[in-house]
Amino acid sequence: MGHFLTRGISATALAAVLSLPAAAATSTWQIDPNHSAAQFAVRHLAISTVRGAFTKVSGTIQFDDKDIAKSSVDVTIDAASVDTRVEGRDKDLRSDHFFDVEKYPTLTFKSTKVEQVEVGKLKVTGDLTIHGVTKQVVLDVEGPTAAVKDPWGNQRAAANASTKINRQDFGVKWNAKMDNGGWVVGDDVAITIDVEMVQKGAPKSGN
Repeated sequence: MGHFLTRGISATALAAVLSLPAAAATSTWQIDPNHSAAQFAVRHLAISTVRGAFTKVSGTIQFDDKDIAKSSVDVTIDAASVDTRVEGRDKDLRSDHFFDVEKYPTLTFKSTKVEQVEVGKLKVTGDLTIHGVTKQVVLDVEGPTAAVKDPWGNQRAAANASTKINRQDFGVKWNAKMDNGGWVVGDDVAITIDVEMVQKGAPKSGN
């Protein structure tokens, strides 16, 4: 009789455990365009550095704090939002000399692999598409930070990602040769992406 009760209790307990919903390890975050930007730096005349930014960045981040390899990143950048603080240069960057924004309106990054390097540091491999050309790049990521609650009840976190590319690999080829044999625009481009992510809280009920 005792053996029967033990079996019955064990079966009941097991059924109760199996009926519980699995703990959600993956959370979905949206990039906040108002607090995010993609900066770049490129050599000019081989003597100075020109810096600029794409000011319209959006996308979705799936973050799994139980198994970081299950996380993913999907970012879209509005190519026409390029801003170097010089109107004429920005117009040239939007033209078919460089980004050709009418034909290629967005730059995108879609992750294929996410790895934890150490606490607070990730390595994110993915497909970067610029000027209609897709190449694999690796982002070195600091973050994400610990989440904080904003005044509207949303959770927010931030991360910083950096990489270097050769613009020629993406078909952004315009250049002009100087008298000394050098080039007006460098080929190597350093990219830094600062993102603030938001996870919407449950809407507050009104009275």
